Amino acid sequence: MGQGYSMLGLVVIIILYAVIGLMAAAGTILSVRKFLGARAEQIFYAVFLLLIASFYLAFTAYFGMATAWRLETALVGVFLAIGLLGIRFPVALILGYSLHGLWDLLHELQAHGALGGFESGQLTAIPLAYGTFCAVFDFSVAAYLWTRRTAWNATWTAPQ
Repeated sequence: MGQGYSMLGLVVIIILYAVIGLMAAAGTILSVRKFLGARAEQIFYAVFLLLIASFYLAFTAYFGMATAWRLETALVGVFLAIGLLGIRFPVALILGYSLHGLWDLLHELQAHGALGGFESGQLTAIPLAYGTFCAVFDFSVAAYLWTRRTAWNATWTAPQ
């Protein structure tokens, strides 16, 4: 019976973190759009992609996951490259946030023992439901970026 409560508790926590991820995305989107012009908004999301990817390096250090450094550092490098491309090309940001959302889900599934394919310690540990929160945030931002791609492209082609 204790196992049922534990599973129910996990489901409730996952749902709460998903809702908070959605609310955080909405707050970010509304705030950034209100205070930044189109070009600055695009640059913000490019830099923010690198910052959120860097959390995995912080978790690697915090949890002492020496075996995860190589993979996590390589992925932060990939997100850095995508973010740099995203400064000019919105489709890179859409791809980057979508891929980061998948990376978050992989970590969440690994944390609950629901994912094979990675050796023990290859992915860093994460706090409970962090992957859920981030995946919902990332996919919500990616959907928003899709709606802004035309306006952002226009700011780069319009005469200054």
